[in-house]
Amino acid sequence: MLPSSALDFFTALVGKENLYSDKAHLIAYSYDATREKFQPDAVLFPRHEQDVSDILKYCNEHRIVIVPRGAGSGFTGGALPSSGGIVLAFEKHMNKILEIDMQNMVAIVQPGVINMELQRAVEEVGLFYPPDPASQEYSTIGGNVNENAGGMRAAKYGITKDYVMAIRAVLPNGDIIKAGKRTIKDVAGYNIAGILIASEGTLAVTTEVTLKLLSKPKMTKTAMGIFSSVHEAMEAVYKTMSSGVTPVAMEFLDNLTIRAVEQVYHKGLPIEAGAILVTDVDGNLEDDLDFQLGIIAKVFSENGCNEFKIAQNKQEAANLWFARRNASQSLSVYGSKKINEDVTVPRSALPQLLEKFNAIALKYNINIPCFGHTGDGNVHTNVMVDGKNPQQVKIGYEAIKEVFQATIDLGGTLSGEHGIGLAKAPYMSMAFTPEEMALFQSIKRAFDPNNILNPAKMGLS
Repeated sequence: MLPSSALDFFTALVGKENLYSDKAHLIAYSYDATREKFQPDAVLFPRHEQDVSDILKYCNEHRIVIVPRGAGSGFTGGALPSSGGIVLAFEKHMNKILEIDMQNMVAIVQPGVINMELQRAVEEVGLFYPPDPASQEYSTIGGNVNENAGGMRAAKYGITKDYVMAIRAVLPNGDIIKAGKRTIKDVAGYNIAGILIASEGTLAVTTEVTLKLLSKPKMTKTAMGIFSSVHEAMEAVYKTMSSGVTPVAMEFLDNLTIRAVEQVYHKGLPIEAGAILVTDVDGNLEDDLDFQLGIIAKVFSENGCNEFKIAQNKQEAANLWFARRNASQSLSVYGSKKINEDVTVPRSALPQLLEKFNAIALKYNINIPCFGHTGDGNVHTNVMVDGKNPQQVKIGYEAIKEVFQATIDLGGTLSGEHGIGLAKAPYMSMAFTPEEMALFQSIKRAFDPNNILNPAKMGLS
């Protein structure tokens, strides 16, 4: 519980309309997409950067935990107040697009801006912000930066870190810093912005982000390849990416996922297929798009593709994408609890990775449907179990540990998009040496010696 003196200070600072400690607000800000719940002691809505500075300075002096929060859409508990304290929420006030600089092709935004709102705003003036997480309709730029969010367009355009040019942030002691510049080149000093990206709110609180924009491609085309086996599909992925063509997206569904989508939505999917690949290409000339699709069709055919469909209009494109966009929610046909991971490996290791996952599923006699962003080696791995059966849940987590080990053995990483948070913290020692973990801890102490910012995340104390 916060002392009354703290509540009095925050009320005087931000006004009673921006401070809540009632049960309804505490419950509303107690969970994220993990469905785990930790109630904070209060929820604060800062009005501007100076509020954030004053709040952190007070909390640092009085050792009060602060947890920055965007939309609460994370899958690993990165914004959960697991140690109590104050949730610092940005959606009420600090949610504005401050500038769209068309000459320098940058946008300056506050952390509470919704990803999709930014995409729409820049596209209205002919520009393009590529990072498109699945949560783009509600996740915030601040959250995207702190988790280094990806998306379906990452195969060609990269992820959030590739577009962050500068970050304004408040340190735990209340100091305000700006890391990075609006310039294309900047090699002066340490790359502090790079350290803050993906730090999950454990080092500083983001108050403003400068983002690189691109010119918007004039057209996009969509195609789907149907394969007899997941191994052939994975071979086609990395061979396509090395063929001279770089698709915007290269997404896949394995047989279990195809069957789940068909069982739920009845879209006439080929339930005997080993895998489906859905791909987009973009550009400014139709001939160029047709050339790209021709190369992709050739590579697919050489690697076991039985059928290659090209969408002839936007509705057909939407139909081809339907299965991928509705894959996750379909998987409940295999169990009431989904242990969802977003492991990533070098693209050439994808065939071996999926073979290892199949062996793990057979070993534990469970279903592990997979889908995801194979154009960048990112596989959403879903261990499905009966959530009401403690033994099955235990087996599920044993399988997940083997999923992580298989990924690491192939040169991969624990997370390509979702971050570490609480959920993956126990596995950090599998992926990093004691020396590397000690270095992470020293960085945390350098920024936050009193450990008030989002403690216990990423395996850091």
